[in-house]
Amino acid sequence: MRLSDFDFDLPEGLIATRPARPRTAARLLVAQGDAMTDATVADLPRFLRAGDLLVLNDTRVIPARLTGSRTRATPQGEATAKVEITLLEPTPGGNWRALAKPLRKLRAGETVRFGDTLSAVVDAMSDTDLTLRFDTHGAALDEALARVGAMPLPPYIAALRAPDDQDRTDYQTVWARTSGAVAAPTASLHFDQPLLDRLADMGVRFATVTLHVGAGTFLPVKVDDVTTHRMHGERGIVDATAADAINAARAEGRRVVAVGTTALRLIESAADAGGTVHPYDAVTEIFIYPGYSFRVTDALMTNFHLPRSTLLMLVSALMGKDLVDRIYAHAVERGYRFFSYGDASLLIPDAAC
Repeated sequence: MRLSDFDFDLPEGLIATRPARPRTAARLLVAQGDAMTDATVADLPRFLRAGDLLVLNDTRVIPARLTGSRTRATPQGEATAKVEITLLEPTPGGNWRALAKPLRKLRAGETVRFGDTLSAVVDAMSDTDLTLRFDTHGAALDEALARVGAMPLPPYIAALRAPDDQDRTDYQTVWARTSGAVAAPTASLHFDQPLLDRLADMGVRFATVTLHVGAGTFLPVKVDDVTTHRMHGERGIVDATAADAINAARAEGRRVVAVGTTALRLIESAADAGGTVHPYDAVTEIFIYPGYSFRVTDALMTNFHLPRSTLLMLVSALMGKDLVDRIYAHAVERGYRFFSYGDASLLIPDAAC
């Protein structure tokens, strides 16, 4: 498989820079096998069954874009430089790996101040990124980031407009609980509480897992032979309650529907070769591309993904590449909106219809 196999032409006008309002007004392209239906997210109950288990990712996006300054003593006096920091992921020791722009303005051991209430020491540096040690941790750090940070919009949106206060609501799921992501699980952005209530009333069930989406989700594939690509790592947690719910659904013949590729990648990582899901707390680097045999996932709700991306490869593995080519051609022709703030698809392979 070549990277060019996963390319397609996408008009720039189909890249969404704001979400639909209300959330459930987003369009939903339902593919049940090779049968396609144009609907909206509000219509989701039409396409699910009582007993279906929706697997939700409860990660919470932190305001990971920071503007700071560092002051350095020079023979001429103090020199101050402005730096833009983007947090990438927490380290096992409680620090944060981050990008800095410009990186050359910083040295190990220097302090970067963000407003009057938050600062961090540059703990270590490489040619591409750095590690920051903040002066506070836990809930206090979350509160400080909420005051001084901005939401880390994906690069294809940030290139078109700056983040603003509305993104603090728009770029967060209604069930977000566990802080740590620097990108949203975007399929989940289409849900609101009334839709969740309607689904529950019809007998749909829910399981919650946590995968902290990292900035690596936006990294391009740089190899021509996609099978040699190495995925970035992201920390995921499947607790015993979620594992039991997924295993019960499978044992009872009910469908397991992942809401988002993050939830899908995590539950596939937590499953053994026989399809039993076990409690899981680790970094996953699972790479799903055509030829992969799904262990627990029956269907997927997901947004429309970038050309040449690992996520496009994932949906091609689930539905078949030829069918995904037709689904995406249909989406472009009908003017569906793409990427994080765009519209959604519900992908149900023949075997799960």
